[in-house]
Amino acid sequence: MKNNLMVLFALLLLSSGVAASELQPYESPRTQVMPIRDSATGRQYELVIKLPEGYSEKEDVIRPVIYFTDADWHIEILGASAEYLVEDAILVGISWQKDIRKELVEEVGPHVSRFQDFTVRPYSNPKIQEKYQMGQASNHLKFIRNDVIKTIENTYRTDPDRRTYFGYSLGGLFGAYILMVQPDTFKNYILGSPGLERDMPYFSELASEEAIKRKTFNANVFISRGSSEEELAELINEFITLLNSRNDESLFLDYEVIEGSHQTAFPLTGVRSVTWLSGLGSEQILQTE
Repeated sequence: MKNNLMVLFALLLLSSGVAASELQPYESPRTQVMPIRDSATGRQYELVIKLPEGYSEKEDVIRPVIYFTDADWHIEILGASAEYLVEDAILVGISWQKDIRKELVEEVGPHVSRFQDFTVRPYSNPKIQEKYQMGQASNHLKFIRNDVIKTIENTYRTDPDRRTYFGYSLGGLFGAYILMVQPDTFKNYILGSPGLERDMPYFSELASEEAIKRKTFNANVFISRGSSEEELAELINEFITLLNSRNDESLFLDYEVIEGSHQTAFPLTGVRSVTWLSGLGSEQILQTE
């Protein structure tokens, strides 16, 4: 079927007098790609940065920033949603590691580094652990705090009190980890279908640590899952109970069930979460420690 469509497309090009060599790749307006290096590990990444309309003309305006993982997968849905719902926001997508081993990329795909960067514990199977080096969320969080956020705030006119994190699946797990250990990294957390399957016991252990108990959330949190993700429902409820057990009045939490599976719920998760972000009350957005 795909081959037939490609032949038809080629014939249409020929009949219209347009040569394939004349076609140009589309570049999204006001979007830039910035190479960035993890100063601690030396790993190479890229930031996909989308500026709001009028950014260059309004030099006295400081902007909220939406940071998100899995940049290649999420830039389009978040960019389109923010264009209408959070018009003044700067979007910053963090790429997968660019200089990861070639054989891993060929076997799994360009997204393979998410297994190392977004997971919070090593894997129990030694062969899998050796291959993917899982459980390096703490290192990736340092990279975001020390390199990504500092670079963005030194380069663009941003409001440090209005940082948002968006992550889906393993990216949602990584966001849950940030919320637990360094909640002041972001003001708003969007955790779509977070991959909590292996890590709820670990989060429970974290919650019992005195250093963690002393941290104030001071955050707005949006958690969601697909309606058919029934096993995840129990884990999310457990995670929410863990958060609420702190009796922290600075935590504002919303939980939504979105029609679909883990995969099909994603587009609406992007739109619904940005809608939630646009509707936060001023007392929530501006509250600081």
